[in-house]
Amino acid sequence: MLRLPRTAYEEMVGLAYAELPMEACGLIGGDAATATVARFYPCGNDAASSKLYTINPKDHLRADRDAEDHGGEIIGVVHSHTHTESWPSPTDVAQAPDPAWHYVIVSLKRTEPVVRSFRIVDGEIAEEPIDLLP
Repeated sequence: MLRLPRTAYEEMVGLAYAELPMEACGLIGGDAATATVARFYPCGNDAASSKLYTINPKDHLRADRDAEDHGGEIIGVVHSHTHTESWPSPTDVAQAPDPAWHYVIVSLKRTEPVVRSFRIVDGEIAEEPIDLLP
């Protein structure tokens, strides 16, 4: 289960809308042992695409350093799907860099955004619940 503060949730959804029509992306930092997100790091999408995302390397480094400075680590990645459901695409699965990470997808396909989290290990997708914290 991913423990996600409401503020981080709102930042993720806000970024997804702000970056339309392109996919938005970012990283989440926090405590890997408890799967608790401490902060969301918006990142540039170097792919500049409505169908793909590539985390900007400088943004990744900055997020990694900040997470470590606050006693945490990067525990996952967030990206938006502009016109498809909140489910990892074959590209998402192929690009999943770390089996320990949480993969959060914000879908803007419907009237209301849909935010879901997944674990991707050896190409296998498992949805995990999100505990939205105050």
